[in-house]
Amino acid sequence: MFGAGGGTSSYREVEETDVILLWGSNAREAHPIYFHHVLKGLDNGATMYAVDPRRTSSAKFADVWLGLDVGTDVAMANAMGREIIAADLHNKAFIAHSSRGFDEYRAHVEPYTLAYAEEITGVPAEAIREAAHAYATADRAQILWTLGITEHHNGVDNVKSLCNLALLTGHIGRWGSGLVPLRGQNNVQGGGDMGALPNKLPGFQDITNDEHRAKFEAVYGMELNPVNGRHLTLMFEAMGEGTIKAAYCIGENPADSEADSEHARTLLEGLDMLVVQDIFMTRTAELADVVLPSSVGWAECDGTVTSSERRVQRVRAAVTPPGECRHDHEIIGDLARRMGVEWGNPTPEDLWDELRSLSPMHAGMSYGRLEAEGGLQWPCPTDDHPGSPYLHGWLWDDDLGGRDPSPFSLTHHEGPKEHLSDEFPLRLTTGRALDSYNTGVQSSGFESPIRTGDELDMNPVDAAGLGIEDGERVLVSSPRGSVEMGVRVQPDIPIGLTFTTFHFPDLVDINTITNDEWDRDSGTAEFKAAAIRVEKLAAAGRE
Repeated sequence: MFGAGGGTSSYREVEETDVILLWGSNAREAHPIYFHHVLKGLDNGATMYAVDPRRTSSAKFADVWLGLDVGTDVAMANAMGREIIAADLHNKAFIAHSSRGFDEYRAHVEPYTLAYAEEITGVPAEAIREAAHAYATADRAQILWTLGITEHHNGVDNVKSLCNLALLTGHIGRWGSGLVPLRGQNNVQGGGDMGALPNKLPGFQDITNDEHRAKFEAVYGMELNPVNGRHLTLMFEAMGEGTIKAAYCIGENPADSEADSEHARTLLEGLDMLVVQDIFMTRTAELADVVLPSSVGWAECDGTVTSSERRVQRVRAAVTPPGECRHDHEIIGDLARRMGVEWGNPTPEDLWDELRSLSPMHAGMSYGRLEAEGGLQWPCPTDDHPGSPYLHGWLWDDDLGGRDPSPFSLTHHEGPKEHLSDEFPLRLTTGRALDSYNTGVQSSGFESPIRTGDELDMNPVDAAGLGIEDGERVLVSSPRGSVEMGVRVQPDIPIGLTFTTFHFPDLVDINTITNDEWDRDSGTAEFKAAAIRVEKLAAAGRE
């Protein structure tokens, strides 16, 4: 909607804002360092509304918790938009100057009344109204979100619905107001910035754009494929079709992290060649024909990382890689050499300078400046540019900086693809715990006194109805399979909803039962919404 693949705001802005919408994010556990900035904002007087199916540890810090049903985010956001318009709280001047499609948006959200939203989301109409009014009337307001918004079959529409609210109120393009997608891992932002996307060259330049591609062809000395590639989900579909016969997997563990992971493992095992480059012998590496041991990016390498606030920072090796581990760029360079292409032996700084010559938004970020200034935020197009603490200030320029007005998006409530039924009457959603990380490759090797996440959280009413006690082991089944796990009776989770993490696949192989429906725009699977049943082991054994 706004033309950049990164969050709009600096971390410090949330400390100085007035209203925070924390939507689909348990930031206290998933992004604990950033959450300290949120806590400073609350200490400074900000009001926070937490929109989340669970009353998470983050939601407990909120002034109001809006515990919506899983998969009803579009209905909630559209209802807030309608209420802002109906109450005449929308920023008419900003809308007229900086947006297009408002009349269509207003007509589209008209059916999303507060009463309808209460029926769909389960959140009281008055709570939705309060959040809408607080956001619209604040001098400065921010919307923060993470995977609770994006890991749905309509995750892109969820994000667009939130962007509509910012466009409706003018909470974009200025200090203290913005849209903040918190990245799930260190340097996820940097990976996308460097072109680790199927349709982008570094600096978010389009592969299909002849002018963009020509710059890279001139430096690389070869013609580049002008056709967009496949994202991960489509890669697995192509493996099933037999059109992808080999894969080179770098720093990824899809054998554990993919939804319906048993199917993913079958496809990986069926490849003619699987090469894995990683720091540990992951389950994916165990399936590989060739394993290339690599160094740890945050401890053993020189280079850069980019955070969720678009800040590029230098990293330096603290220790030497063990054994035969080598740096990723050296491994890739040697592979190129074996294939008949000589790249020489570039240093990380050489590679960064090449990137700067090709990506305008990084052009002013020399190693010297990154060192001296403690990092810089893109875009930083020239050596004397200070970097960009926030994005889209052009929306407030008289001429919009020569750009077109930003469009409203029309999004529709659908709900989860996998419906609850008599056979599978409970909703399963997954997420993260404070002391663990993704599939546990990096975090499961040490003990932690606060470790949780290998159990299924259930409401006391649901547990009692099934005759299940706290700590009891049960059989959890979805249309894709079953796993055994313990139960943690948890009063903070609503009736009908269950929750667990994906951190412990060796103990509970939870992604064998998660939902593999996926967003046709992003390729992200619907990890947040599977239909399950929970059975006592003795009862399950009798069937």
